[in-house]
Amino acid sequence: MKEITITLGDITTVKVDAIVNAANTSLLGGGGVDGAIHRAAGPQLLAECRTLNGCRTGEAKITKGYRLPSKYVIHTPGPIWQGGTHHERELLRNSYVNSLKLAEVHDCRTVAFPSISTGVYHFPLERAAPIAITAIQDFLQSAKFVEQVQMVCFDAGTKQAYDHALTQVNEA
Repeated sequence: MKEITITLGDITTVKVDAIVNAANTSLLGGGGVDGAIHRAAGPQLLAECRTLNGCRTGEAKITKGYRLPSKYVIHTPGPIWQGGTHHERELLRNSYVNSLKLAEVHDCRTVAFPSISTGVYHFPLERAAPIAITAIQDFLQSAKFVEQVQMVCFDAGTKQAYDHALTQVNEA
């Protein structure tokens, strides 16, 4: 049974095959989720990221998890919100789908995502959550390996937005 769950917590402590990092395009660490993942994984993560030559918005690259409980970290730069007129919706969807494609290629059964682009990139949460849930559900319909996707929300407001999005998508 393939499923999406929404939890409140710290993505760096989640025991899954792969966690997704809401990275910047350099992949060399930053603030928010990105900084927390780099700190928890240790210096080897940064060293491996230096070999990847960055990553374009909406695309994804994978590294080992190092000191994290997850085997892999999938890095995806989400779009910076510019009013919705610069393909932000498509780029955000691509971040989720391309991350899941990498998880599939690496035989990951369980994947955890943060809320991509809704922090310092200012993508409106009420717009981002349904895009994320729809992209994940669409992907799970044909996935061969990925069975369980967890949205790990940093705060109660974010969790509430994803819970609402999941209910709305399931009712549609």
